[in-house]
Amino acid sequence: MEMASGAATGLGLLEWEWEFDMEHLGWMVDFLKGMVKPLMALAVVLMAVALSYAQRLRLEREMLYAIFRAFLQLSVIGFVLQFIFNSQNVAWIVLAYLFMVSVAGYTAGQRAKHVPHGKYIAGASILAGTAVTLFLLVLLNVFPFTPRYIIPVAGMMVGNAMTVTGVTMKRLRDDIRTQMNLVETALALGATPRQATFQQVKRALVIALSPVIDNAKTVGLISLPGAMTGLIMGGASPIEAIQLQIVVMNMLIGASTVSSIMSTYLCWPGFFTQAYQLEAKVFSSE
Repeated sequence: MEMASGAATGLGLLEWEWEFDMEHLGWMVDFLKGMVKPLMALAVVLMAVALSYAQRLRLEREMLYAIFRAFLQLSVIGFVLQFIFNSQNVAWIVLAYLFMVSVAGYTAGQRAKHVPHGKYIAGASILAGTAVTLFLLVLLNVFPFTPRYIIPVAGMMVGNAMTVTGVTMKRLRDDIRTQMNLVETALALGATPRQATFQQVKRALVIALSPVIDNAKTVGLISLPGAMTGLIMGGASPIEAIQLQIVVMNMLIGASTVSSIMSTYLCWPGFFTQAYQLEAKVFSSE
């Protein structure tokens, strides 16, 4: 009897452990099932690889590496976001937002590599533009302050502000370099750095912000934006998707404008000496 009872107890423990393991591995099973269609979509990439090989472009390895890296990054981000969404902790929202801003600042600074302290300037500008826009959206109750809303919204704004800020900084430095004589003449006549570089700043901002404005003009006419497409494919009505996309376009224009203008103000100390002269070493390289 004791042996039978012990065997039954052992069998019960094994069954409990099996159920426990299956519950904890359920997310992995669901993840693997969900990856079937993305893996099937690799057929399109293989087509591109075959065409690259046939045309001797030598981009096959880079294509495969890019897809593998995208798969890895998105998978990790998916699990991280799932954890943050389940935790409902404000601290995780702030950390995720600051991480995105840091990466965006580094990337935009790399584009404007000749701008002194470019990475810090880009990061501060992106932080200012996106933080102000997020604050207004939450204050006006457009979005609730929850991970499910704030993190995707912040990601869209940070990504857009990153591109605009990088272009603004690079273009401003390049324009001042090609027109150094005009700027130095204005400075010699008593103009402030702001007055002497007004046209260069204006041109840099117009060039950087034009794609964002043009995108808003043609949204829905040429292609459906990502946020709107995702909602429709997720089962939302087209009317709801349009309403959200209008909010997205508004916040992208707002965040990009603030970030790009802020970057021009932060660039000036590195472009000029304390005597209001152009810093020669900044404009000496191509």
